[in-house]
Amino acid sequence: MILAVRRRAAGRDGLEPALFVHGLGGSSRNWSSLMALLADEVECEAVDLPGFGASPPPDDGDYSVYGHARAVVRVIESSGRGPVHLFGNSLGGAAVTRVAALRPDLVRTLTLISPALPELPPQRTAIPTGMLGLPGVAPLVRRLTRDVSPAQRAREVLRLCYGNPELITPEEHAAAEAEAERRQALPYFWDSLSRSARGIVNAYTLGGQQSLWRQAERVLAPTLLLYGARDRLVALKSAKRAKRAFGCSRLVVLPEAGHVAMMEYPAVVAGAFLDFRPDRPVGPAAAGTTAATEG
Repeated sequence: MILAVRRRAAGRDGLEPALFVHGLGGSSRNWSSLMALLADEVECEAVDLPGFGASPPPDDGDYSVYGHARAVVRVIESSGRGPVHLFGNSLGGAAVTRVAALRPDLVRTLTLISPALPELPPQRTAIPTGMLGLPGVAPLVRRLTRDVSPAQRAREVLRLCYGNPELITPEEHAAAEAEAERRQALPYFWDSLSRSARGIVNAYTLGGQQSLWRQAERVLAPTLLLYGARDRLVALKSAKRAKRAFGCSRLVVLPEAGHVAMMEYPAVVAGAFLDFRPDRPVGPAAAGTTAATEG
């Protein structure tokens, strides 16, 4: 299986590589604004996970967090670009945590934006997303929402993910609506969404060495953790646990952000990453941004 990878032209030669991994229901387009800001600092590529964006469904039907992690590993290995600065949001954050734990040779630094790490009980606003992974729920939701247009569905998802929906530009609305219309016409749309949601739920229940929290403790790469205080899908309370789990880490809380800080406040995220990079001198955060660093 060949996965779709979106590339941003590097601003200059000799830049270290970076790979960006989106969340549930997202695509490589979620990283466009951040990649534009980092094009002079790292060589940017963003992958469409199996069954999302422009990538076909997985040949083996594996939409688990492990399955998505293996896909990320294949992308890095096949490109010969590793080790990379690895970014992940939500489901992508869970997948790249596994990659960093199991394949430290492929990861230079790790940046996690609202990663889908286990939290029990989950936020009430996140329960409908988790329920989508339960057997029989996806077909029911499909029937109940058959009169909901792709444009309306896209608007609802954006409003759920943004801390301040007023920040959503008309261009973002239009792009999300066009992508939703294209995606819903695909025969595997509901399957990829529901089975990936089930993969997150299953990952939440794993214990022992397979636990995502235990694997977070194994990550050797310097890790930047970014959480939105207005996130309705990943609770802010899990941020401090993540700070403890990832040994070499920095936590940054964005007071106004929701679940997709790289789309809402790309300049803040870019500034936090550049200040965090071990090979760069520590400098001020991006001008005009608001971010609270907690160590």
